[in-house]
Amino acid sequence: MRRNHAHASERRIHFSIYVSMLALAFCSWVLTACSALVVPLAAAKPATSLRKMSLPRVSDGEQIDLGSALANSKGKTMLVLAPHAADFNAAEYCQRVRAFWSQLTEKGVSRCMLVINGEASSCAKLAELLDLPAGVELFSDPTGEAGRRFGVNRGWRPDDDLSPYLKLFVMGIGFGDSGTLPAVLAGYVGNPNGRREWIETALKQGQLAGRWPDSMLEIAADGSIVANKFDDAWLVGGWGLRPFELAVLRLQNLIGIQFNNWDALKPVDDRCLTQLGGCTVVGPGGEAIYSWVDNGLCDVPDMNELLEAL
Repeated sequence: MRRNHAHASERRIHFSIYVSMLALAFCSWVLTACSALVVPLAAAKPATSLRKMSLPRVSDGEQIDLGSALANSKGKTMLVLAPHAADFNAAEYCQRVRAFWSQLTEKGVSRCMLVINGEASSCAKLAELLDLPAGVELFSDPTGEAGRRFGVNRGWRPDDDLSPYLKLFVMGIGFGDSGTLPAVLAGYVGNPNGRREWIETALKQGQLAGRWPDSMLEIAADGSIVANKFDDAWLVGGWGLRPFELAVLRLQNLIGIQFNNWDALKPVDDRCLTQLGGCTVVGPGGEAIYSWVDNGLCDVPDMNELLEAL
């Protein structure tokens, strides 16, 4: 009797945990979706807001006017304005662009420009670490001016004379921005209807590069994924995005990218430590088809939604 009672209690505890996880997933989805409904006017008209904003292309040093490049677009042009190279969001922007690269080109994106708030060496290092596609044009913006012109979130109390690391800490615990907690929670609670393809692609790239945690996937000799340990998760193995799956990738990024390469990736301008990112896709003539600004740490656009908009 006592054993049966203990088993029943254990089942109730497990059930309560997963109900709570579902509730958290729903709340995080609602908060994140609402925060993405509105973008600043500058982000809605990127060809205008970035007019005469010239940055050096990392590959050859040529100065490119971002606004002009958007305005003169003949097809679809994507512009990513990432944070500094050691930031969570910058890593995820690169990983998502890499994972969705073929789908973006199939949808007609003929040019992709990716701006990182750092020196050229930092930009090149991040691109190397994450195996960014050669077709992505990388730009160096040490001061983060292009992002500010675009209307990105500058972080908590950006103009106050406080330590930038204090500001970053406050943002990290969810104060001063609306998107951090929902985005971070989503990595832990999962989503039954979520998508994990890009996460597996990023985990695989990190695992093959030797970044820890490095045992979540079973990878065949030909590079294909044979198995994912999250497939065996009790009750939630069949979810689109399983609990902790995205969190493991973010841990891999934190240790293998940020901590291990801080000196090579860190920003040279303190304003960039808390400045977030954004992205846009424009059509012919520079008219925005899709625009987004991050509302917190780990709050980057859903590429499946971006593809649907194209």
